[in-house]
Amino acid sequence: MSDESRLDAGKRVRRTVLGDAHVDRAEAAATPFDAPFQQFITETAWGTLWADDTLDHRTRSLITISILAALGRHEELALHLRATTNTGATPPEIRAALMHVAVYAGVPAANSAFTLAKTILAPDTQESATRVTHGDSTR
Repeated sequence: MSDESRLDAGKRVRRTVLGDAHVDRAEAAATPFDAPFQQFITETAWGTLWADDTLDHRTRSLITISILAALGRHEELALHLRATTNTGATPPEIRAALMHVAVYAGVPAANSAFTLAKTILAPDTQESATRVTHGDSTR
């Protein structure tokens, strides 16, 4: 794959996952100083990793959320939690991923990630909690 096609694929996938509004803001905020970095992440993260169809976007989203939670990268974690509306990762799946973080990366990392996820996924997490509390297992 040529650099140009990786860049094009990266732009397409980045917009699919993060949404046009986020990508438009990021592109508008780029300066001559960080433009090469923006191109690098678009080609590498989005045009190489996320564009690879070995894993679907939902699975990549859950992996990314787990890694960012484990590393305590809350700003980027918030971005990827919001992106789950585009990737299809559900609140129960996110909860399961964060439980893995608790075991393999530590409870404090998972606790912080749960707190952030509850604020971002509030309507979905409240609905899920209500169903569990009241014994409704339909999803």
